[in-house]
Amino acid sequence: STKGISKMSNFGFGKTLELDFDSAVQQVTEELAKEGFGILTVIDVQATLKAKLDLDMRPYRILGACNPVLASQAISAEPEIGLLLPCNVLVREDDEGHVHVSFMDPGAVLGLVDDARVDPLAEQVKGKLESVLAAL
Repeated sequence: STKGISKMSNFGFGKTLELDFDSAVQQVTEELAKEGFGILTVIDVQATLKAKLDLDMRPYRILGACNPVLASQAISAEPEIGLLLPCNVLVREDDEGHVHVSFMDPGAVLGLVDDARVDPLAEQVKGKLESVLAAL
């Protein structure tokens, strides 16, 4: 269902989940896999800021998701597109303890490329990410 899905910014969309943080990360990862996305990178911003700056913050994790087939096609079309990859997925907990998941909008980000060969790929990726979000 698309219930609760909203545009989070000019460059992303997402929703609030009725899950705890770790469960949300796990479910997002599983649903991404169903659409052909692997997680290449995990950036634990909370742990990094604690270690480097001794700052305490709510859980905040950036997952770098990649669909190898579509990434390969995009790189073939525009070798410099790696600057805009992978697709970031943000899982964060707010001050009230609510967990939010947000997806980078490939249409907005890959639109920077201004290459007609990339546009249909961006639409495919966006469709897959919207399917992931709807399944959460």
